[in-house]
Amino acid sequence: MRHVTHLPFTTKEEEHVVIPMSDGVRLSARVWRPTSSDHEPVPAVLEYIPYRKRDLTAVRDSVHHPYIAGHGYACVRVDLRGTGESEGVLRDEYLEVEQRDAEEVLAWLADQPWCDGTTGMMGLSWGAFAALQVAARQPPSLKAVVIASFTDDRHADDMHYMGGAMLSDNLAEAGTMFAYATCPPDPAVVGDSWRDMWHERLEHSQPWVLEWLRHQRLDDYWRHASVAENYQDVRCPVLASSGWADGYSNAVTRLLAHLDVPRKGLIGPWSHKFPHLGEPGPAIGYLQEVVRWWDHWLKGVDNGVMDEPMLRTWMQDSVPPSTSYEERPGRWVAEPCWPSPHVRPTTHALTRHRIAPPGERREETAGDGGGAALTVRSPLSVGQFAGKWASYNAPPDLPYDQREEDGGSLVFETEPLTERLEILGSPTVDLDLSVDQPVAMVAARLSDVHPDGAATRVTYGLLNLTRLHSAERPEPLEPGRRYRATVHLNGVAQSLPPGHRIRLSLSTSYWPLAWPPPKPATLGVHDGSSTLTLPVRPPEKADDTQATPFGEPEGTPPLVTTTLTPPEERWDVKRDLVGYNAELETVKDRGTVRFEEIGLDVGRRAHERYASVADDFTSVSGESTWTMEFRRADWDVRVVTHTRLTCDENSFFVDATLDGYEDDRRVFSRTWNESVPRDLL
Repeated sequence: MRHVTHLPFTTKEEEHVVIPMSDGVRLSARVWRPTSSDHEPVPAVLEYIPYRKRDLTAVRDSVHHPYIAGHGYACVRVDLRGTGESEGVLRDEYLEVEQRDAEEVLAWLADQPWCDGTTGMMGLSWGAFAALQVAARQPPSLKAVVIASFTDDRHADDMHYMGGAMLSDNLAEAGTMFAYATCPPDPAVVGDSWRDMWHERLEHSQPWVLEWLRHQRLDDYWRHASVAENYQDVRCPVLASSGWADGYSNAVTRLLAHLDVPRKGLIGPWSHKFPHLGEPGPAIGYLQEVVRWWDHWLKGVDNGVMDEPMLRTWMQDSVPPSTSYEERPGRWVAEPCWPSPHVRPTTHALTRHRIAPPGERREETAGDGGGAALTVRSPLSVGQFAGKWASYNAPPDLPYDQREEDGGSLVFETEPLTERLEILGSPTVDLDLSVDQPVAMVAARLSDVHPDGAATRVTYGLLNLTRLHSAERPEPLEPGRRYRATVHLNGVAQSLPPGHRIRLSLSTSYWPLAWPPPKPATLGVHDGSSTLTLPVRPPEKADDTQATPFGEPEGTPPLVTTTLTPPEERWDVKRDLVGYNAELETVKDRGTVRFEEIGLDVGRRAHERYASVADDFTSVSGESTWTMEFRRADWDVRVVTHTRLTCDENSFFVDATLDGYEDDRRVFSRTWNESVPRDLL
C-alpha cells in the first residue's frame, strides 16, 4: 500500500466526541475532518460498529478515515452502545435500538456546524450491515452508502444458517461477540465511571448463541433488518463490494438485481477484508473509488462514476489447492448490468458418476423409474478440510485438496475440458433424491480437478432437506419418498483451462463447517433426472476493456504500534485411530500490542476446537475461548469467555462461562448451562 501524506485538505482529529441519545445514553465518536470545515461545512461519513475505535480497530481506522477526511469529508467512527467508550449494553446484533441510535447519530451529525447537512455511511461486515439496514429506514440526511462484506438476508445467507443448515460460525461469531461485548471502557477517556460501565456490561451479557439457537427457522427475528424482505425500502445509491473467498459472496449481485436505485458492484478475490487491504491479492485502490463515490453523491461532482459498468469482478484463474494464497491470478471483467446478458445457464445431466456434456440425453433404462439411485452415507470426517465459512486469510483457513473429502462423497465428473470454460454467478444442483431419515442434509461442492488429480474447491452449497419447501415451516422427511431439491451454490467467478475436469461432490455431512443432522443418513440420488447448471460466461467480452483500471492501494500512514509478544496462528486437524477421536483446533492469537500514543497494551487470543468420535453424530462438540487483555501502568483488566456447544438427538446444550479480572483478581464470574430443542436440524 502506498501511504499518502499530502492530501487536498489538511485535517484535524477529535479523539472522543460525545453524542447524546434521546434515552440519555451517550455514544462515543472519533472524528477526522478538514480544518477548513470550521468555517466551510462538509458532508459527514459515518462508520458505526462495535469493535472499539480506541484500540482494536484503531490501526485500520487510521488508514482510511484520515484519507477520506483529507479529501474533504468529516469521517466519524462511532462505537455502538455498550462497546468501547459508549455507554449502555450491547445485547445482540442489529437490534431496533441499534438502528434508532444510528438515525439519531446521523441527525446529530447533520446538525453540526462543520457538516453541510449531508451524510453517508460506510463499513465492512457489521458496519456494512448497519449502513444497508439504516438506508432502508430512509433517514433524511443519508444520501449514499458504501458497503463491503455484508448480507441482505440474515437467515438464508449469513454466518448463522445456510440453506437451513447451522454453520459452526454460529458458535464462533457468538464467542467473538461474547468477548467483545464484555470489554471495559478506557478510564483514560471515561474516568472513574469505567468500572460501573464495565460491570453493567458483565451483568447484562449472555452467550449470544443461545438466542441464535432459539431461531432455527426463518421467523421475524431474522426478517428484522433483512433488506431482502423489501428491497424497495432502500432509496439511496449503493456501492457494494465483497470477495470470492468471503462468506458474503452472494449479496452484491442480489443487490444489483433487486435494487432500483443507482448502484455499483465490485467483487475481488479477497477474504473478509476491505478491498484496499484485500487478501488474497490483488488489493486495489478502493479508497480512491470510495472518494469518487462520495464526491458524486454527496458533493454533486460530475466525475463519471456512474458511467462505469454495473459490476466489476475478478475472474479467477485455476490454482492448485492451498489453505491460503498471497495472490489469485486472473483478470478484471465487467458486466453492464446484473443479471448479465452474457451469462448463459448451461445444464448438465448427472449420469453414472458423470457430468454429461450439455444437451446429452440419458438413454432411459427400462423399469428404473427414470434413473437408478446412487447412494452415499458420508462419514463425519467429510468437512475437515473445508476451511472456514468466511475466510480471513489468517490463519490459513481456505479449503484444502478435496480428494480426502471426496472419498466420503458421491462424485460426478466431466471428461477433460477441450477448451477454456468460465463461470460467473451461482451454480445450482437439482436433485431427484430420497433419504432414509426424517432429518438429513446435503452438501454440494464444485471442484477444479487438475490433470495430476489435485482438486481445488471452487464453490459449495448446503441444504437442510427438511427446509425443502419452506424455511419458515420445515417438515420431517418421509424415508424412501422421492423429492426434488435444488441446492444453490455460492456465487463465484472462475476459469477452468483445457485438460482440467469439473467435479461435483455430494455428501450427507460437512462437519465442522456445518452441524450434522441427529443421525447419519443415506442419500439416494437418481441419475439422469438430476442435473448441474453452470452460469457460463464467454471467456472474452468487449465490455471487459471498458472499466477504468484500478489504482494501487492508497491510505494514510497507519497508527504507530509496538508488538510486545508475537502473534500465534494454528489450524490443526488431528485423528486418533485408537479411540477414533477427530479434532479441528484453531488458534488466532494477535499477540500483545502497545498503542504508543495512548500507552495501552492490548492482547487478544481466540481458541476454537471442534471434535467428534467416529461416526457418532451426537458426539460433535464445538468450543470457543477468548481472552481480552488491557493494560497500562495503573490499569490491568482481563476478560475470559468460554462457550461449549454439544447435542443429543433432540437438543442442543450450551455451557458457558464469563470471567472478569482486575489486577489478576477475579471480580466477576457467571456460568450458563442451558438447552435448546432441535428444530428438525
